[in-house]
Amino acid sequence: MPEPSPRRMEPTRDYPLFGGAFSATLPPGAIDVSDLRPVPNNQEVFCHRVTDQSLIVELLEQQAHVQGEEAARYHFEDVCGAQEARAVQVETVQPLFLENLALRGCCQEAWVLSGKQQVAKENQQVAKDVTVHQALLRLPQHQTDVLLTFSQPPPDNRPFLSPENLSLLPWSLGDFEQLVTSLTLHHPGIFGPQ
Repeated sequence: MPEPSPRRMEPTRDYPLFGGAFSATLPPGAIDVSDLRPVPNNQEVFCHRVTDQSLIVELLEQQAHVQGEEAARYHFEDVCGAQEARAVQVETVQPLFLENLALRGCCQEAWVLSGKQQVAKENQQVAKDVTVHQALLRLPQHQTDVLLTFSQPPPDNRPFLSPENLSLLPWSLGDFEQLVTSLTLHHPGIFGPQ
């Protein structure tokens, strides 16, 4: 009897972020990491139920000293430094069209960056090549840079298509794009008094 082919689960729409101040569409199989371990207050972190993929939404102080493409590179290098990554490489940096964003009303500029880094997981000696996609949404009226990161480590050798996981394909760039374009601000008060 042939194996059933993997099928897509539906994404989770309007998932509340930062206590409901934002919402976004999460890809299928997303697990809220804050249910598993502490996560900084300025981050929402999700991991794939089966793969080692992760998605992070961060609210950061705006880095006004860097503009345009250099701002995207700055944040990528900052994240790589915090992770003690080796062999960091930016592959592409491109502007995002604001009209495609739910945040278009308050986003002044947006960039998407793709790159690679070598990073070792906690308690592991061997560094793996990780593909990283980042979207930087700049909200100057709130003095905030919103950084969305999609990390794609290489697949490991364990079979992830067990019967209970048949519907959980690895996340794609399309899933990340849906997260980025669907990110919606509901309560500007999260940024404090303006």
